[in-house]
Amino acid sequence: MVPSPAKHYDANTTEPISSGLQTLDELLAWQRSTANPLNVATVPLAVREPPLASCTHRTLVSHDMMGGYLDDRFIQGTESEAPYAFYHWQYIDIFNYFTHNLVTIPPAVWSNVAHKHGVIVLGTFITEWKEGSKVCEEFLKDAESYRLVADKLVQISHYHGFDGWLINIENSLSGEAVRNTPLFLRYLTDQMHLRRAGSVVLWYDSVLEDGKLQWQNELNTNNRIFFDACDGLFTNYNWAETSLEAMVADDDTIRGRQADIYIGVDVFARGEVVGGMFDTNKALKLIRKYNFSAAIFAPGWVYESHHDKTEFRKNQDKFWALLSDFLYTHRSTSPLPFISSFCQGFGKAVYWRGQLEKRRGWFNLSAQDLQPLYSQEPGQLKMCGCPEDAWSGGSSLLLEGLIPATSPDKVCVRVFSLHVPLATTSLMTLVFKPSAGIKVSPELPWIEGKTTGSVSPEALDDTHPAVKKLAQLSGDWSRSGWTVRCYLLELSGCALSEVLVWVQREQPQDTPFTCRFGEIMVMDVAGLKVPTEAVKGVCIEDVVWLRDTSDSSDASTPKPLRLNATLRWRYPPQLWRHFRLYWQRLRGPSPHVPSGSMVLVGRAYSTLFRVTELEVPEPPAVLELVVEPVVKEGFLVPDSLWGRRSLSYTEVATLPEKNRGNKT
Repeated sequence: MVPSPAKHYDANTTEPISSGLQTLDELLAWQRSTANPLNVATVPLAVREPPLASCTHRTLVSHDMMGGYLDDRFIQGTESEAPYAFYHWQYIDIFNYFTHNLVTIPPAVWSNVAHKHGVIVLGTFITEWKEGSKVCEEFLKDAESYRLVADKLVQISHYHGFDGWLINIENSLSGEAVRNTPLFLRYLTDQMHLRRAGSVVLWYDSVLEDGKLQWQNELNTNNRIFFDACDGLFTNYNWAETSLEAMVADDDTIRGRQADIYIGVDVFARGEVVGGMFDTNKALKLIRKYNFSAAIFAPGWVYESHHDKTEFRKNQDKFWALLSDFLYTHRSTSPLPFISSFCQGFGKAVYWRGQLEKRRGWFNLSAQDLQPLYSQEPGQLKMCGCPEDAWSGGSSLLLEGLIPATSPDKVCVRVFSLHVPLATTSLMTLVFKPSAGIKVSPELPWIEGKTTGSVSPEALDDTHPAVKKLAQLSGDWSRSGWTVRCYLLELSGCALSEVLVWVQREQPQDTPFTCRFGEIMVMDVAGLKVPTEAVKGVCIEDVVWLRDTSDSSDASTPKPLRLNATLRWRYPPQLWRHFRLYWQRLRGPSPHVPSGSMVLVGRAYSTLFRVTELEVPEPPAVLELVVEPVVKEGFLVPDSLWGRRSLSYTEVATLPEKNRGNKT
């Protein structure tokens, strides 16, 4: 196997990382054989309701965060005390990862979590200023050149598993180059559509049809030639209401494609803009008044502009709550099982089934579960993610509120908006921690054709066969204060459309309350059975041995030997939630050397994992790497079905630690 280039690994940690392409030569030299296989999205684009093509008021988020490729560049996650994450996916339709690299390849963690929520992901192709003009003159000089660039962009998006491109030319163009630009856009758009269904190519409003660099802040006759050649226009940010009025009045320019015009909103409020910061809702109100789509640029302002990063969730929730009246929720559509543990992809610790697995700050967006609605009703209810405790992952959903004595004795919270087809008999589990003095119960609205209804199921007793079977398959839960309730649903032919939760006070008095939700799962009762699929095809590739030789003061003491290797395996993608990776020393090679115990290496959210800096015994030795699948329902997988691969070594050629990242 050809070793992966050093640029795919962090020089300080040897962890696999994602990165962009800096030059035209680098783009034209791109090949699948030297691309980063670890930076490939593993989550397919989920079906959503309504489909993007039928949405008349779309919302795009362009993630411009401090130059990009920060904590999120670590494909397998990283330790981080206060990272930035996005989790209001139900409000947006398109996610664009933006940097000032020539070619921005979205980190796989972003593609994974966006796809999980039915949101498409765009990379960025950008040229700027004098250097950008040189690049454009080179690749836009003739059809052969621009088709070669377009073909590479299509190949990159297909390989890495994202859904299209934002094309941002922010430099002037010669007459020849600007004549070829619409042809380049049309060719790229057509090829993307052929290669990836539902893909999107957008053009940023910067260059005129005569080649001048002059932002228009609207669609007009000066830039319509580019709009006509692709899937839409992302306007510049310095528009006024008169710009929106002018576009609406010009049917010849819009040509029935109003939803394809994304009005740019700079959250940092740079220049002469409407709104921005916590007044961004003022811009959204105007955009929706004229029935345009919106492109929200740099919403990471809520993180970057506030010194206290521990307040990030509070600021993020405030920002999106202010916009919520002008955003349109799309529903997740997925087959059973439907599961969410409310993990936001980061936290202060890692939990599994109510048990602490590791206490440390961490960040990995691939671990983010389907997110709830995070609805907020001022003065009554507050719903937010909370890292202080969790059932699985790094956070739970915390509901806080007050039930006054003068009002009805219960309140209702809308947790999910969904479209999940149900089985003949479905089983729902709800895991929660309520404060004293309240009762918690679910209500499940459903739809069948044009008929709608709702059911409030009664909790099953622990002696019910389905509950006993679930507990048996899941192992003996040590619930750590969590309440686990199970409910049967007899709704054959229906689809679950929402998950509501009622909180009821037990006494006729003002009742402040908190309730922490750890997990919601809906599954087919027929799926209550022991997993039978085995991990197959485990192999070890791209092995690198490291030994710290920087300190030679004590030559008599051998420096620790560290293994770096890529582990690859196969397992049905529809079954797993994640994988646990372990290692252990096997008996031998000398008969008197016993086997060691298994040690957890980490979690994998792909069937490919890079083991880095694993301290191993001195040669000669035999070690084993072990892959345990964690299935979506959380059922225990017999260890006979785990994947294993041993590695025997007698002498190894090592690289000094100062050269870590160079692969041999």
